[in-house]
Amino acid sequence: MKKLRKLANKPIIGPWVKKAMDYAVNREVKTVAKHFSNYLTPIEALSNDCRDQAFHIRHDVYCKELKFEEENKDKMESDFFDTYSTHCLIQHLPTSNFAGTVRVVRPQKAGEIIPIQKYCLNSISPGKINPNDYQPHEICEISRLAVPSEFRKRQTDKFKGAATGVINQEVYSENELRCFPFIAVGLYLSAASIVIENGIKHTFVMMEPRLARSMRFVGIQFEQIGPTVDYHGKRAPYYINPSLLMQNLTPGFQLMLQGIRKSLNHSVKTQQK
Repeated sequence: MKKLRKLANKPIIGPWVKKAMDYAVNREVKTVAKHFSNYLTPIEALSNDCRDQAFHIRHDVYCKELKFEEENKDKMESDFFDTYSTHCLIQHLPTSNFAGTVRVVRPQKAGEIIPIQKYCLNSISPGKINPNDYQPHEICEISRLAVPSEFRKRQTDKFKGAATGVINQEVYSENELRCFPFIAVGLYLSAASIVIENGIKHTFVMMEPRLARSMRFVGIQFEQIGPTVDYHGKRAPYYINPSLLMQNLTPGFQLMLQGIRKSLNHSVKTQQK
């Protein structure tokens, strides 16, 4: 799909060829969106059990694997921002295993802030949009996105034959594996659904620039509002709002967002680009 888009953007390609290329790209995106809905579903973590599942995934990713935080005996990673956050999980339907989690930190009153205000406010460039310029209920931050290693297509599995590229088809079929690279997209769209549903005006996120580039490919256009800094690796501050999201989101992923909103029991309105 990436090769098709690059080829379509070359000036030597005629407009009719570019149109055909764009059609092929969009058709593939719609296919992936269909695979996503067939095998995966978003869940808003409304119960303590669901939130604990999110904290367990975060412990595996942020503590055991990435070593960003210390491991603990409860095997759950959480902080005080979780007390006023909405948490989402993506569940793998055939196994009921959870394939990822993300949270939307949602301040509601004075004294409640988002992580970027506490840890990375100086990374926002002068003159750029700043969370300090708004009321707490007007802002949010998407953070703690985590996908377990078993759901990452290019992650080495721990079974015989993995070193030679064998897919563990005893657990996941080839068709199911096609949608796993889009789990991160599904998590961001789940977070977007929460933002839209609650009328939150301004969304901030600290992320790796390469992840931002990946999201841009599907039309999730985060605006970089500061330079890359060393914060749990190379990360930069980004901004987005519902209007920017819907202006740039490709048709296939607009369809995916609609499906996610329905799964989360959020109101769905027809959006026009």
